[in-house]
Amino acid sequence: MAADIGYGSLIIAFLASLYGVGAAIYGERGKDNRWVESARKAMLLTFPLLTIAVVSIIYLILTDQFQVNYVAQVSSRNMPLYLKVSALWGSQAGSLVFWSWLLAAFASAVTLRKWDRDRDLLPWVIVVASGTLAFFLFLNVFFENPFTRLWQTAEGVTTAMIAPGNAIPFVPRDGQGLNPLLRHPGMVIHPPTLYLGFVAFIIPYAFAIASLIAGRTDDRWIRVTRKWTLWAWLFLSLGLVLGARWAYDVLGWGGYWGWDPVEISAFMPWLTGTAFLHSVMIQEKRSMFKQWNMVLIILTYDLVIFGTFLTRSGVLSSVHSFAQSAIGPLFFVFIVLTLGGSIGLLMYRWETLKSKNSLSSFFSREALFLLNNLLFVGILVTSFWGVIFPLISEIVTGQKVTVGPPFYERATAPLFGGLMLLMGVAPLSAWGYSSWKTLGRSLWKPFLASLLAVVAVFALGIWEPWYAVIAFWLVGFVITVTVYEFWRGSMSRMRRLGESFFTALWKLVTRYRRRYGGYIIHVSMILMALGIIGIEIFQTETQGTLAQGENLRLGAYTMTYDRLDNFDADNGSRNVARAVVSVSKDGEEVAELYPRRDFYYDSQQPATIPGVHSTLADDFYVILVDWEPVSESGATFKAYHNPLVKWLWIGSWAFLFGIILTAWPEKKEKRGLA
Repeated sequence: MAADIGYGSLIIAFLASLYGVGAAIYGERGKDNRWVESARKAMLLTFPLLTIAVVSIIYLILTDQFQVNYVAQVSSRNMPLYLKVSALWGSQAGSLVFWSWLLAAFASAVTLRKWDRDRDLLPWVIVVASGTLAFFLFLNVFFENPFTRLWQTAEGVTTAMIAPGNAIPFVPRDGQGLNPLLRHPGMVIHPPTLYLGFVAFIIPYAFAIASLIAGRTDDRWIRVTRKWTLWAWLFLSLGLVLGARWAYDVLGWGGYWGWDPVEISAFMPWLTGTAFLHSVMIQEKRSMFKQWNMVLIILTYDLVIFGTFLTRSGVLSSVHSFAQSAIGPLFFVFIVLTLGGSIGLLMYRWETLKSKNSLSSFFSREALFLLNNLLFVGILVTSFWGVIFPLISEIVTGQKVTVGPPFYERATAPLFGGLMLLMGVAPLSAWGYSSWKTLGRSLWKPFLASLLAVVAVFALGIWEPWYAVIAFWLVGFVITVTVYEFWRGSMSRMRRLGESFFTALWKLVTRYRRRYGGYIIHVSMILMALGIIGIEIFQTETQGTLAQGENLRLGAYTMTYDRLDNFDADNGSRNVARAVVSVSKDGEEVAELYPRRDFYYDSQQPATIPGVHSTLADDFYVILVDWEPVSESGATFKAYHNPLVKWLWIGSWAFLFGIILTAWPEKKEKRGLA
């Protein structure tokens, strides 16, 4: 019954979204607000309908309805409650429903706002949002139905909503359970945050396209969607960070980022979304970069769809699997249509989007923001080429040539370095006009102070590689400039209002949240960069097979293999082989670690969980590679020394604080006080 209700709600939501598109277009063309209002109500209806579908899937999973194919694939009797709930997005069909549910929630929330000033945009916002929703629901209804049942026929077990001829229900005794790599608390949070980021970016895109269709060249659509864009960027950023943390904690390869196509598929819309957030500031303040902003939000939308396409079509494994995939070609057609239609509409309005203002100085803040956009696009092009090159090589030569991390690292490192430099220079530049002399007068003090970072690096004995010294200087430079900006603003308030320093600082931050929240975000990014520099440049590793009591050394650390415990856990659902390892640093014991390998009986798959000793200075990271509990040869371990990596996670918390501060409504105050 729950499966029928869920599937029925999917079909009705699909029809409602199609109706919304048609009614909105008909109402706008006929200037009949009744039809537009009907389309708005159809959009609102999709959310409760998809809520029924989501609740139906969760109910089927929680009650172990293994006659439903999706439940048999992603759940098992021994899985804990939180994993059963997260199984909603544990495979393709469920994740597409979850994606659609989030989009329906966001689109419904937008249609509930007051539209007095933007009535001409409403029908086209509905068309874009409902059209996108209709596409994903089409995939669920006709190709990736999460409610199909298992049936036993004379030929074997098959799947269908309605029983085939002479078939009887097939009910497995237990399900396969989630992939072991997904049975981690981080995976309960990581996919939803990533999806929230993806889906929320559709809202500013819908307003941008609506503005193009309506012929509006003002920045109203940017102001209306600013909060949506900020929260979309927040969730997408958190999704990336949580994914990195999950990789570090679960994958067991000693790192947080491997330039995997799935990782890059989420990274690319983040790049254009970040560039867009910076670029819209110029349109708001100087009525410039209107064309840039349209290009960036269109790219962000289609990269969101492209990222979903990459991970759901099978194209990552082979172009041949793409050809065999039911939804791969549909995704490709949808991307081509939306991108082509958006670019065509933009070209039609291109001349009307030209700004009356122009760049008057290469050292102005506008020019530096333009350079910022170009660097982000440069990283995007590099990432996109790296993702599609193996597919192109397979089409042309029949062999897939894999693009590895060295390609990305060498190509993007200078571009990231340029972005870090701009984080330090741009805040001190002036709007409109700024010469190299005026910029130099603002920069020389923080520049000299930042050289202390180089002195500190040399004092620690770090003289090479040379690019590491430059990277550490860039970290020091951005932090110095940011502190200088906080100090300069606080001193200005002290002189004008007679406030104490800390009172002035507090009021400065709380009353000008957008500006100083942005500075905090910059610092958080730099803290994350510090962790990235440490692990990417200075990571060391070793591997060895140890008998009980033997040692393995790596730098200042020494690990001793004490014993191996082998036992069943979670009511016998998994077998755990756990090594006990003592770790000492410079002869003093600092930790006891428990690297392990779990084998899940339901899915018949293993998972490697490292043991990690973490400090602000470094991580000592141990993996149990192999073991022979009855053999004198003992166990094989792989150990990593990861300097400064903890600052990556500290920076992510600072980032969360900065984005919340930036998105918080500002208090009005007389101009000129900061």
